[in-house]
Amino acid sequence: MPDVDFEKHHALIQEQGYTILENAIEPELVAAIAADLERLEKELAIDEGKNPFEGFKTVRIYNLLVHGETFESVPVHANVLPLAERVLDPGLLVSSLSSIAIGADEAPQPLHADDQLIPLPKPHVPLVCNSIWAITDFTDANGATRVVPRSHRAEKSPNPFEAHDTIPAEMPAGSVLVYHGSLWHGGGANRTAARRVGLAMNYCVGWVRQQENQQLGIPRDIARGFAPRLRELVGYGVYNHLIGHIDKQSPVALLDAGADVRMVWDIKKP
Repeated sequence: MPDVDFEKHHALIQEQGYTILENAIEPELVAAIAADLERLEKELAIDEGKNPFEGFKTVRIYNLLVHGETFESVPVHANVLPLAERVLDPGLLVSSLSSIAIGADEAPQPLHADDQLIPLPKPHVPLVCNSIWAITDFTDANGATRVVPRSHRAEKSPNPFEAHDTIPAEMPAGSVLVYHGSLWHGGGANRTAARRVGLAMNYCVGWVRQQENQQLGIPRDIARGFAPRLRELVGYGVYNHLIGHIDKQSPVALLDAGADVRMVWDIKKP
């Protein structure tokens, strides 16, 4: 494995909003991830997305850390984690770990910033540092993530219904795109017959959480008896229809299987 110049890549993220760690992941690990994702898609009967953000020809598997030891090495990988720690700090947390397999003839994903639901004036210090692992080659033709360089310095997040100039983050399998959470980006259109497969390994700053861990400290049977507002206050809910979800659902579904909570991908264009 090549030595990674973390300071150089950190400087690129500060300047451009993103960087690419080429060939940072061992081929054996890439192959193991690909095999596990194929297995999980069949075992869990994962369907393609049903909205423009997730894609209509894209398969996503969420919460991967519960689906096998292979994925345990992803958040702590020695060629990626130290860079995320520089962007945020060593107290960072895993925000999410999921897979994204863009199928043939998929349309481009609406442009967005991963922190745009956080209500803070922009630009601001990084609260989120996300990465996309290339499990297959990422090319302009097969849906490589498209980015707007230096957009992490913008004073707003993008309007997902407007067109913007972007460039493809092309990289060979085993490479990793690491970027500031304010960077404008989106999955590209897949104009080939083959899938573009990647992992979204996302981190957030460690101080964005409760002082006491309410979900672990309060037994679920007790929380189930709480009034709806108290459930929300101790964490059984989602912020801005997204933040805090579990497998695309509000955690209140763990207390009440019949709960009907609208998620961000259910919101229609005005």
